Amino acid sequence: MDFPPNQGLDQDEVNEQVEELLEENEIVLFMKGTELMPQCGYSRKAIGLISQYRDDYECVDVLDSLGEYRNALESHSGWETIPQTFVNGEFVGGSDILEELDERDELAETLNAE
Repeated sequence: MDFPPNQGLDQDEVNEQVEELLEENEIVLFMKGTELMPQCGYSRKAIGLISQYRDDYECVDVLDSLGEYRNALESHSGWETIPQTFVNGEFVGGSDILEELDERDELAETLNAE
């Protein structure tokens, strides 16, 4: 599902969007920027790690409503930093956790890529 770029959604809209994204997509990466133009090194690293194992995942640019996304995501993950990766609605972690999983050869399995 493609959502139009935000023009600063309010908290209820962001909460609803996060719920829908987590329900409808196996893998969701909430990040700063887009897949083609990540706006921070951590988001770029997360894309690189996920895309080694999966072609099909949803990227969500949180920059236009960053505070609202942080609030909505924190209620799901207990985490306030971006990027955040979810698999089957479950919080996996940010780029550091993805990197640790990859180093332990567990990332492909975590991403259901095998």
